[in-house]
Amino acid sequence: MQFRVIAKDKTTAARTGEIVTARGRIRTPVFMPVATRGAVRALTVRDVDELAFDIILSNTYHLYLRPGVEVLKQAGGLHNFMKFSGPILTDSGGFQVFSLSEFCRVLDDGVEFRSHVDGSLHRFTPESVLDIQRVIGSDIMMVLDQCTDYPVDEKQAREAVERTVRWARDSFRHWQENFDTEAQALFAIVQGSVYGGLRRECCDRLRELPFPGYAVGGLSVGEPKELYREIAGLTLSRLPDDRPRYMMGVGSPMEILHAIRCGTDMFDSVMPTRIARNGTLFTSGGRVNIKSSAVESDSGPLDPGCGCYVCRSFTKSYLRHLYRAGEISALIYNTYHNLYFMNTFMNEIRESIAGGRFAEAYNKWDAVYGNGDI
Repeated sequence: MQFRVIAKDKTTAARTGEIVTARGRIRTPVFMPVATRGAVRALTVRDVDELAFDIILSNTYHLYLRPGVEVLKQAGGLHNFMKFSGPILTDSGGFQVFSLSEFCRVLDDGVEFRSHVDGSLHRFTPESVLDIQRVIGSDIMMVLDQCTDYPVDEKQAREAVERTVRWARDSFRHWQENFDTEAQALFAIVQGSVYGGLRRECCDRLRELPFPGYAVGGLSVGEPKELYREIAGLTLSRLPDDRPRYMMGVGSPMEILHAIRCGTDMFDSVMPTRIARNGTLFTSGGRVNIKSSAVESDSGPLDPGCGCYVCRSFTKSYLRHLYRAGEISALIYNTYHNLYFMNTFMNEIRESIAGGRFAEAYNKWDAVYGNGDI
């Protein structure tokens, strides 16, 4: 994997660049749709190809449980299994271990947990998580880390940082000794909850190892927006300029823009697809609740400025009808539109940085989504 910065904003840390992998080029800043189990919920792979995202994200925990390592090995990896040819990033599954398991025991060398599917007992170590991602065939792999809830006291947050750094070192050594490091890149993850001192310390200790990229984890987990922004900015400022910076789990337009202003290159979130399935749609004029009676007789398109298939083909009234009638097509159309919006939004932001108009783009979207809307 290679990364280069192409253009920088003159007044902020925003930048545009590209990550080059064996499976394709990723233009940054980039939003990655989440295909947790090898599928973007409510869409086909053909839809995802048509939307033309440079990279998607899948999850090691879920793929490890279903379909399982042996099935993926037999298929020749996730790319062959789901018939997606572009780059795939896989999360380590650490967040899911802590959030989904009814039983989770943190050990010095990893974590023991029960499957949320059948209650069976499993164990993840820094090394085994990478071995699973090798079988998946991930272009970018994430280390095993310990993500904490919010709120959490500083003592617990420090313990999580110590484990995260120790596991990152174990992961880096295993990756260097046993992997094709050009074909499968490895990113570290910064933890520290909302404690600035811990975040700085975690960044500095992880920077001692030359990971190809660095992610910011443990934010957007319930903390107040202003605190999220403060800690995100502090953390991003400590990470290397010459490596991709990845803000995990952030998918709202304004929080993406704020993180880009602080120098973030990569994002993922289930939020755009989840709210689509619940009837909330992003548009150039703000969010639209397609369930609302206000659009029952609206014969206009969802977003006149959008070029997606849904906006070119259907009225708000029809989309409301499908949703209210419980038609599966409502989930498909809503999801397709929201992901089209996200891709178009990121294209515009990249172009604005390259053209010296990032402040203009920021202010434009702040006027639409900066009032506390999604």
